[in-house]
Amino acid sequence: MTDAPRPRVVIVGAGFAGIACAARLARQPVDVVLIDRRNHHLFQPLLYQVATAALAPADVATPIRHMLRHAENVTVFWDEVTGIDRTGQAVLTGTRRVAYDYLVLATGARHSYFGRDDWAEHAPGLKSLEDAFLLRHRVLGAFERAEMETDPAAREALLEFVIVGAGPTGVELAGAVAELSRRSLTRDFRRVTPACARIRLVEAGPRILPAFDPRLAAVAAENLADMGVELQTDTRVTEIGAGRVRLGETELRAETVIWAAGVQASPAGRWLGVETDRAGRVAVDEALRVPGEGRIFVVGDTAAHRPGGAERPLPGVAPVAKQMGAHAARVIAAAVAGAAPPAPFRYRDWGAMATIGRNKAVAEIGGLRLTGFAAWLLWSAAHVAFLEGMKNRISVGLSWAWSYLTWERGARLIIGSGEAPAREG
Repeated sequence: MTDAPRPRVVIVGAGFAGIACAARLARQPVDVVLIDRRNHHLFQPLLYQVATAALAPADVATPIRHMLRHAENVTVFWDEVTGIDRTGQAVLTGTRRVAYDYLVLATGARHSYFGRDDWAEHAPGLKSLEDAFLLRHRVLGAFERAEMETDPAAREALLEFVIVGAGPTGVELAGAVAELSRRSLTRDFRRVTPACARIRLVEAGPRILPAFDPRLAAVAAENLADMGVELQTDTRVTEIGAGRVRLGETELRAETVIWAAGVQASPAGRWLGVETDRAGRVAVDEALRVPGEGRIFVVGDTAAHRPGGAERPLPGVAPVAKQMGAHAARVIAAAVAGAAPPAPFRYRDWGAMATIGRNKAVAEIGGLRLTGFAAWLLWSAAHVAFLEGMKNRISVGLSWAWSYLTWERGARLIIGSGEAPAREG
């Protein structure tokens, strides 16, 4: 007699949701295959600091195999998923068919240009290390080129930075570029001064940080204004081209435009052949399964989970993804053990934070609202604590301490061609 094969769980995507699911299943009587087209897990909340030369890439990225080295029942495939055979219960990649008994799709999201994908070449977003290298190339390269430029109008266009979208990512990018241009870089140049750079933060809605308490958003707006960032709310971008951007009817010459205005879920819904919402997210039930599918789960930014029939799904932030991934693992573990399923998924909201710059941040934790140094300290401590691995925590902590004392940024290397990477399908 031979032992029956153990159920196989295939997880697609090694972001926050996928890693949380794999870690939770590490000691369960299942075999796990984790598939990702990159070999590293990325701590996206700090990716903007790679783009603005505050941190090195290795500070925010960890090899997936290293993270799961103690999980003997987890196998990692470095491959790209191209589709799903629901009838044959297999994930399709460029090189193989990977059979599954349970499938967890945690494929995240990409940039959304609201039907204007031609803007991507001229206004890159920030979702991957490749994006961060591209933005760092363009931001630092703008100063290098401006130092040599003799035409005043051309130099002005080089030092015009336009950030589209004033959610947490846009706000943090605007603050980081302002500090970089006004304090960290200009001491090293001869012809570029702190007053040369112009940073605009553009938002189509009536205020920045729309998901935050209005009072905190107002404080953040004041902080940004104090740092020299120009806020343009109730302003829509109507065109983006090479070296130019149109805000409403006003066209500006701007060599650096950064997109932080919207996201689109991965093509998981198309792979499954199910209906999605406008952002490409897949509707899931209270157990995070695809309706009518007892063995397919969709979690993280790819899932449209509306607790209690809420009008909007849960936000695409790391805590939501982690809790979803862990819950899917609990449901699978209970099913494999023949135990009663866990209670329906319920997101525990621990609050929201955004940093604007040195000693400037906003945070809301339950009913507590913090601003200034206290919020900045809390933001810093939380992000260091949630980083993967002690090495990264120490490295980031030391980098921040050095930057705080000296205003210097130690990762000011221009890498790559400055060309936008190919968009993901």
